[in-house]
Amino acid sequence: MKTTQILIAGFGGQGILFAGKFLAYKGLLEELQVSWLPSYGPEMRGGTANCNVIISEQPVGSPIVTSPDVLVAMNLPSLQKYVDTVVPGGQVYVDSSLIGVQVARTDVQVFYIPATAMAREQHIPTLANMIIMGHLLQNHPELSFEGTATVVEKLVPPTKAALVELNMKALTLGKEYTV
Repeated sequence: MKTTQILIAGFGGQGILFAGKFLAYKGLLEELQVSWLPSYGPEMRGGTANCNVIISEQPVGSPIVTSPDVLVAMNLPSLQKYVDTVVPGGQVYVDSSLIGVQVARTDVQVFYIPATAMAREQHIPTLANMIIMGHLLQNHPELSFEGTATVVEKLVPPTKAALVELNMKALTLGKEYTV
């Protein structure tokens, strides 16, 4: 596995930091080197939030992602701010329910997932982030969907055990989504 640098960005309250923690924890359980660096504006819920995740077989030298291999954009300001930083040949995952523009770059692979709408339709409105994570794991050549249940079980606290099944539902929706 080469080093994969991932930037997840959106508004606070969209589960940006949890999505990043999920990917980092998945890397840890696969015995890879990981870095998880959350960042959010002073407003938190409703303010800006982003998360830098690095997954690698080699030790991670810096937790800061400046040229992501993967961008997950959950809102338009995030897409506009970060799309040009993605490395050529990288991937961009867009929540097309909230972002009505197309990515102009032709040197990146773009996935448009109506994650927020899908989450609402399935009565899991807070799990659009995990729908995109499922799609990412299914479509990125260096990552895999395998082992996600173990990661979710470890991340969701026992007091919220019902969320394990809902998170797995969201991940599976993303994995199975096709245009």
